[in-house]
Amino acid sequence: MTRRCLLVRAPRLLPLLPLLLAAPVQAQGRPLKIYISADMEGVVGAVTGDQLGPGGFEYERFRQFMTGEVLAAIEAAKAAGATEILVSDSHGNGENLLIERLPADVSVVRSWPRPLMMMQGIDSSFSAALFIGYHAGAANPRGVRAHTISSARFADVRLNGRSVTEGAINAAIAGHFGVPVVMISGDDAAVAEVKALVGDLEGAVVKWTYSFHSARTLTPEASVRLIGEKVTAALGRLGQFRPYTLPTPVTLDLQFRHYRPAEMLAYLPIVQRTDAHSIRYVGPDMLAISKFIEFVTTYEVALEP
Repeated sequence: MTRRCLLVRAPRLLPLLPLLLAAPVQAQGRPLKIYISADMEGVVGAVTGDQLGPGGFEYERFRQFMTGEVLAAIEAAKAAGATEILVSDSHGNGENLLIERLPADVSVVRSWPRPLMMMQGIDSSFSAALFIGYHAGAANPRGVRAHTISSARFADVRLNGRSVTEGAINAAIAGHFGVPVVMISGDDAAVAEVKALVGDLEGAVVKWTYSFHSARTLTPEASVRLIGEKVTAALGRLGQFRPYTLPTPVTLDLQFRHYRPAEMLAYLPIVQRTDAHSIRYVGPDMLAISKFIEFVTTYEVALEP
């Protein structure tokens, strides 16, 4: 299907016609595969737990807004020539997206646990990764619902000595496979933080943080338009991006909010306890780091039969 045909089917992309027609076509013979990792705290209008989990009175509405933002990214990617798209539902229980609203040729990763966490399913065949609905990290004094992986567990997460957000962790996982992250959406603190670590990717700021539970926000209609524009711009200059990679082996430092997790994990011979609340694990690469984090945040005795 031509770009012009896709634009007819997706009217919200009509203002992007000049950018779409100017976008370079993927190299002959290589499909343009796009990976989308979607969180929810960075979705337009989301500010408290009322929007972010099944117990919240606004959750069902915000599932629709999250799905709309992902759909905007999908439509823009397809209009730019994407031949295959994989979406990772990466918030909360991993069962947030209204999958019946997504195109039939899109695949979705759902629920947990996953060895690659929010990036499950990515591999070296993908051309680019997009982050939708992302938030700032635990060590950032700004940002709506700022945390890294678990707001209840971690006060800080560091890779090779540097505090990182989920965006940076996930970009490093993508980088392990040689895949660049080219676009991110979320609040202003989240977008700025990831760009400072990962590089000059396209950023769609859909809200501006006032505090942990307050922001000035766009409307859902404006957010999907902006996300579509930024995806189009990112894929239009795909050749300018480079994968975000870390020197190996990779050192992971986890600072817990409580005492006992650090104490108990230090029983493992692969773990060093660095202070009362912190541990260190050194993995050969980001795949090992991802699996270790997933183990720490998922394992519990109740999993036994």
